Amino acid sequence: MGKTTGFKEFKRKDEIYAPVEDRVKHYKEFTKPLTDKELVKQGSRCMDCGIPFCHSGCPLGNLIPDFNHMVHQGEWQKASWILHSTNNFPEFTGRLCPAPCEQACVLGIIEDPVSIENIEKNIVERAFKEGWIKPQPPKVRTGKTIAVVGSGPAGLAAAQQLNRSGHTVTVFERDDAIGGLLRYGIPNFKLEKNIIDRRLAILEAEGIEFKTNVNVGVNYNVEELNAFDAIVLCGGATEKRSLPIPGINADGVVQAMDFLTQQTKVVFGQDIKDQILATDKNVIVIGGGDTGSDCIGTANRQGATSVVNFEIMPKPPGHRSPTTPWPYWPLQLKTSSSHKEGVERNWLINTKEFVTDEDGKLIALQTVNVEWKMIPGERPKLIEIAGTEKTWPCDLALLALGFTGPENNLADLLGIEKDGRSNYKATNATYQTNIPNIFTAGDMRRGQSLIVWAISEGREAARQADIYLMGKSDLATKNEDGDLVGL
Repeated sequence: MGKTTGFKEFKRKDEIYAPVEDRVKHYKEFTKPLTDKELVKQGSRCMDCGIPFCHSGCPLGNLIPDFNHMVHQGEWQKASWILHSTNNFPEFTGRLCPAPCEQACVLGIIEDPVSIENIEKNIVERAFKEGWIKPQPPKVRTGKTIAVVGSGPAGLAAAQQLNRSGHTVTVFERDDAIGGLLRYGIPNFKLEKNIIDRRLAILEAEGIEFKTNVNVGVNYNVEELNAFDAIVLCGGATEKRSLPIPGINADGVVQAMDFLTQQTKVVFGQDIKDQILATDKNVIVIGGGDTGSDCIGTANRQGATSVVNFEIMPKPPGHRSPTTPWPYWPLQLKTSSSHKEGVERNWLINTKEFVTDEDGKLIALQTVNVEWKMIPGERPKLIEIAGTEKTWPCDLALLALGFTGPENNLADLLGIEKDGRSNYKATNATYQTNIPNIFTAGDMRRGQSLIVWAISEGREAARQADIYLMGKSDLATKNEDGDLVGL
């Protein structure tokens, strides 16, 4: 795999970003790709490690050393075939995945790991450019019909896999466009939406039917699902987490996803009445994850006066923590491109109250510093530090606190059992709910997670639905050892 001495000859090299002062003026992607010559060198760094732990880091089981080797040899079309054999949408993961594969890379023990995610992105972009990615409709139809509810990465992956098996697939999406959180939850500067549309054109040409503005259980009677032979629920975990503190209903306290969705629709040219804007405001983003980072980037592009970020957890170390040794996902400080565009970051801080004026408009936040007390055998305990109370001027507070789980009205209507975390209950083995012909996958089944997990779950659920309908399946899957079979 790769070049025998490649990792000794070539250092890791990533895409570079356009300067901050330029990129905050627009909502387009702002990375500058490496040359093909440089990408070949990066593929050459894959070190023939013997046991590719990158496989264990990747929920999809991507054949990473194999496509790296093809890039090293300049065999881009073969690299594309290998990549697509396990990943339906590498153009999404190559932009949005936090790359657990790289954190598990053997080379990462001694120096910077192989730039797997960037190689993946460039393989699929080359494939689209050269016209190698073409619709592959099934040669024979089974006569079976399947409804996929939800068009995020899990739903799209399930739909494509089931369609490839010859089933007739209809995807229902409650929003006005296909893509789920890919469409409206991810800002354009991280994923331009023509990237989604390009792939959707392939899926439609393969025979998948998409229906938008269809909210199953609201404006679409669940009894109509009885017309389908099987159902795959991929509605995500969209129940937003809030803060049970005074002032939570103030004018100016906004859920992050509402803020991001509005801006994305404006980029599309939609007219949003009373759009939530950060322009000329003191903005505080509560929550230190990827959604919080997206809010920071969007607030800066809208012309916020100041942007501050609160995180209730301790500041992670700058390097891999001993508590998360290789090849595990590391406890480590993450600084995104949005953070570099301007933000004051604060850790170990808890919001106690949203302060309003006489008209109910937000004017400030009251906080207190905290610490976490570790008690053996018990959950960590949050302790407030006396004398650290502070008032922060604030005109717009964005709640980027994640999601508590899926919205459960559909489960209730269908009679689907839920687990202790309110997720739709289904086993890892079959992805089958307590109703035999209904399957579930992605965040709806496992809770809020990564895009690679969503695609993996969609693929696995599709295989299980195929077995349910046909008694067997030729779709690829992973065995108990994590090895791919059925390719």
